[in-house]
Amino acid sequence: MIKALAWVAGLAVIGGCATANAAPSEVVKDLAPTGKLRAAINFGNPVLAQKDPATGEPRGVSVDLARELGRRLDVPVELVGFDAAGKVFDALKTNAWDVAFLAIEPARATEIAFSAPYVVIEGTYLVPVGSPLRAIDEVDSEGVRIAVGNKSAYDLYLTRTLKRAQLVRAPTSPAALELFVNEKLEAAAGVKQPLVQFAKAHPNVRVMDGRFMAIEQAMGTPRGREAGARYLRQFVEEMKASGFVAGALERSGQGDAMVAPPSPLR
Repeated sequence: MIKALAWVAGLAVIGGCATANAAPSEVVKDLAPTGKLRAAINFGNPVLAQKDPATGEPRGVSVDLARELGRRLDVPVELVGFDAAGKVFDALKTNAWDVAFLAIEPARATEIAFSAPYVVIEGTYLVPVGSPLRAIDEVDSEGVRIAVGNKSAYDLYLTRTLKRAQLVRAPTSPAALELFVNEKLEAAAGVKQPLVQFAKAHPNVRVMDGRFMAIEQAMGTPRGREAGARYLRQFVEEMKASGFVAGALERSGQGDAMVAPPSPLR
């Protein structure tokens, strides 16, 4: 308990310094080298970001975090929208963004310096309502075809771990659900919340109990920006400890998503 209180107190000091004083110039140079913070927002994951159905205005926890970071850096924020996580990662090659909100994955960590996670979500399967598949581990069987969004966190994970099932890739996660239905595949992999929403509208499918992975959503910046990466790690820990992440999830209708536990600063 004492250690936990000390950890929170330390974050309060960090947060106070970040709020009271402008971010160090080397941090601003790393995270906003063009004079503005270019934040990659993946609208393909509705737990993290959505567009207001009435106005089209971006909202969600990643949008709120980007705007708060820009406020602390005292720079304008440019939200760079994508419809799939794989496209966010690919855009790194064209220097299209300065910070991104992606799941931590070994294939990405070679080029992105990640913070600890701020949200943990579940990856699970959608199957036809009459499917004989009942347990998560049964999906990895001969003859099972699984629809996935190309280069999503769960695509990368399943590519590494599946032994017998076949992955069938679509450009985005919503397109993977269309592929699952249209091609009558045996399963679709995805983030639990949108799969649940899809199943509510399609009574001929069901979401399996359990999960095949915990998806750790983090902030990241291109490798080589060491001052910026350190600042992001501190920023994320403060945003979790202060209740900012939980509040942003609640405001965007994603209150059932789990705020990631504290992680020691390094």
